[in-house]
Amino acid sequence: MANYKKDLGLKESVAVVVSRIIGSGIFRTPAPIMALVGCTSLFGLVWVIGGIITIFGAVIYAELAAMLPKSGGPYEFLKEAYGPYIAFIRGWAMFFVSETASIVAVALVFTEYINAIYIIVSGNPFNLITTFTIAFCTIWVLTIINMFGVILSGRIQVFFSIFKVAAVGGIIGITLTGFSTGSINHFSENFWPSESSVWTNILAVGAALRYAFFAFSGWEGATYIAEEVKEPQKTLPLSLFLGIGGVMLLYLGANLGYLYQLDINSIKENKWVATEAIKVVLGASGGILISIAVSINAFTNISTQILCKSRTWHAMARDNLFFKSFGRLNSKYGTPNNALIGQGIWATVLLCCSIASAYFQTGLNSNNTYETIIDFFSATSTIFNLLTFGSIFVLRKKWPNKSRPYKALFYPWSMIIVISLYFSFLVITLITAFIPSIIGFILTLSGTFYYYYRAKN
Repeated sequence: MANYKKDLGLKESVAVVVSRIIGSGIFRTPAPIMALVGCTSLFGLVWVIGGIITIFGAVIYAELAAMLPKSGGPYEFLKEAYGPYIAFIRGWAMFFVSETASIVAVALVFTEYINAIYIIVSGNPFNLITTFTIAFCTIWVLTIINMFGVILSGRIQVFFSIFKVAAVGGIIGITLTGFSTGSINHFSENFWPSESSVWTNILAVGAALRYAFFAFSGWEGATYIAEEVKEPQKTLPLSLFLGIGGVMLLYLGANLGYLYQLDINSIKENKWVATEAIKVVLGASGGILISIAVSINAFTNISTQILCKSRTWHAMARDNLFFKSFGRLNSKYGTPNNALIGQGIWATVLLCCSIASAYFQTGLNSNNTYETIIDFFSATSTIFNLLTFGSIFVLRKKWPNKSRPYKALFYPWSMIIVISLYFSFLVITLITAFIPSIIGFILTLSGTFYYYYRAKN
């Protein structure tokens, strides 16, 4: 059996983390977040909570990744902590619910920002057929690129992670220095929630966290390619902290820039918030330029997701827990091409479902596909995140003497904090997005039949 090639160093690993996080979220999620909370104080609180959970989650993942530097990321952690069934169900859910759906979500954002350019130029928006066509082609072009080896993909990540940072930095610089168009009053207007009910505000923040978590998602990306990383025990923890720390600073600056240039209603009503903020300062030409930059960011994020997530399906197949054909590596490029193709096929199915759902809700000109796909996988992802965070406790009990090149800071409080926050979020998600959550659960549990079928055969 072919083995992975250790071609990725710290630079490439940090690039993977940065490229996985900065994709669509910071450019697309401010609108639904503000629409839910309706004031600047809760808007800021949502981003702070999302950042805190990301930090504590990274602390835990760093120990797990350094202890178990195997491709597949959380799948490997869960397998060792809880056994093959839980690991399998998590991998099954990743494939059929959360991770492949995330690829679709970012492909839709890529399409939306291409749409934003088209609207500025022509005045006419895309319909759902055009949206589907562009998203479909994007997924498959990048799938094919990732079939030609990790060196090519790694170099792409380094180049475009630099571009992503520069693009977000450009947004920050332009929006925060646009003194003639910006207003500090945007921060104080509607600062407190108009709704007096504490419970209503809690539900609003919890629902908004679905989109903030998606904006921060991907920080664990380097753990999926652990077997292709040089000195993973040192490289993986460092890449997590460097990548996350840098992105969080960029997110803070970008949201400050949006609020400086746009009032609350403008953020609520414009899905392309980055484009609208730059248009205020530089006009239509600036809107086109930033839409191009955001489109490129989303495009490369999709590539990173396709690269990283296919390794999980390969790792599962290698352990005889998933479709057997996914366990083979291409002899020339050392890439899991069958897993990549299977991933692309299911992403296409989910894309078709999201387009159909949007059509039946609001018609051919609907633009709510992004929110629909995120609501679908949020609860399922949260359950398995809880199990993954808890695995640090299980493995410390199971393997008290195993070498841990890195130990989680502030343990056990770091684990307790992140699990408590995630559990609270799960409860609120089940309240505010019940039907999409149930669909995700049903698809997840359907894997039980396949698991026991494989066990018997």
